[in-house]
Amino acid sequence: MAETLAESLAAYGIDYVDAMDRFADNADLYKKMALKYLQDDHYVDLLAAMEAKDYDTAYKEAHSLKGVSGNLSLATLYKVSAIISDALHNGEPQAAQKHMEDLGKAQAKTVEGLEAWSNGTLEG
Repeated sequence: MAETLAESLAAYGIDYVDAMDRFADNADLYKKMALKYLQDDHYVDLLAAMEAKDYDTAYKEAHSLKGVSGNLSLATLYKVSAIISDALHNGEPQAAQKHMEDLGKAQAKTVEGLEAWSNGTLEG
């Protein structure tokens, strides 16, 4: 029995049910907007800012990533980026750094799911 799209996307940390609430059940619009995330640079820019110890920029990028992922119901990515954003906002870059590996994993899984959805290899 084939999985539903919601179940398939959930495996990648994407909450399709929440997205349908957020996008008033407009599945086509949601897919179009979600796939635009594949061109989003906030994650890469956050990595660069953290590497450079530019924590003001890192906060801006983490906060933007939190907003984008939240709006698109990229649930796992949202949760981790929120932790990092909050830590940086509170002046705790070491606490933020502790979650960067988890953020990388969430980013990779999200992108993997979106790419599978985009190229038609996703169940559902």
